[in-house]
Amino acid sequence: MSEGRRVRPGIVLLLLSGVLLGLLFLAGCGGGEESTTTSAPAEPKPQELVLMTHDSFAVSEGVLEDFTAETGINVRVLQAGDAGTMLNQAILTKDNPLADVLYGVDNTFLSRALAENLFMPHTSPLMDTVPVELQLDPEYRVTPIDYGDVCLNYDKEAFGASGPPVPESLRDLTTPAYKNMLVVEDPSTSSPGLAFLLATIAEFGEAGDYTWQDFWRDLNANGVLVVSGWEEAYYSDFSGGSGAGDRPLVVSYASSPPAEVIFSETPLTEAPTGVITQGAFRQIEFAGILAGTEYPTWAGRLLDFLLSTRFQEDMPLNMFVFPANSQAKLPEAFVKYTTVPESPLTLDPQAIDANRERWIEEWARIVLG
Repeated sequence: MSEGRRVRPGIVLLLLSGVLLGLLFLAGCGGGEESTTTSAPAEPKPQELVLMTHDSFAVSEGVLEDFTAETGINVRVLQAGDAGTMLNQAILTKDNPLADVLYGVDNTFLSRALAENLFMPHTSPLMDTVPVELQLDPEYRVTPIDYGDVCLNYDKEAFGASGPPVPESLRDLTTPAYKNMLVVEDPSTSSPGLAFLLATIAEFGEAGDYTWQDFWRDLNANGVLVVSGWEEAYYSDFSGGSGAGDRPLVVSYASSPPAEVIFSETPLTEAPTGVITQGAFRQIEFAGILAGTEYPTWAGRLLDFLLSTRFQEDMPLNMFVFPANSQAKLPEAFVKYTTVPESPLTLDPQAIDANRERWIEEWARIVLG
């Protein structure tokens, strides 16, 4: 400022006030622009979520509609074959997924699914209702939904007073008393068939005086019948319950006897089939949010719904599995006619993933020649 020009103090204050107001206005405009360009837009709400499942998925009418009533979002179920086929399809399309949530990958395929980075982490607020032994992924990329036990079922009329005693162990199946009695599923094409193979590996191991390979050689020599899938084994070759065959032993599920009672055309007070708990293998089924979904928040809501008591209490009489949510109540008939193995066999999912194909190939050489 020149000494020869003097400005009155009031004018100075007026000018400074205008400058400050201008700076504040510009700062406010700049701040608003920065907020608009750097903050992520809110996740849109979809009209529909797609739930990919295996072909055994079943749910009562009105259950998924309850999720729609809560959220305004419809659920479309996409059935994609058996568990292995479903997983293969999910892997092939993971960069452009066909669904938002996948349900039905079990512990026999879990490590493969996780290695492919199919899922994004999600910790359900209902996870504290799930027993720790079912929680196989510490990163919560998958959520346990149900479990069941693959085991030997037997035709009650063929054993006891009218025949040999019920076999008490897997090793018993190789003895002459049970020759030509057992039908099993091919582990390369059947989920229970694979679970039964894994049960024998867990029981006998790969080293020692008597390995799983020795067991299958003896079983093959004792007349075991191998078919492609569970329906063929149970309905065509098994002699018990709904079966039309002549083999009184079959690889099935611990929940098969209550199914016989519930779906019988004539009222039954006792299941015509029984469960052999020795040699049972526990299958745990999981669901997860597919990593490529556009709606991860809403997909998480659907995943939480699958773990809710509304969905969990509907599963036993539709899919004949046990709910992972310990607070879900079981139907009376399901409890009355089901035998739950106290010490089911298991294998580390990583060991299964690392050896699955080799084990199946070795099994095929032994049994199929």
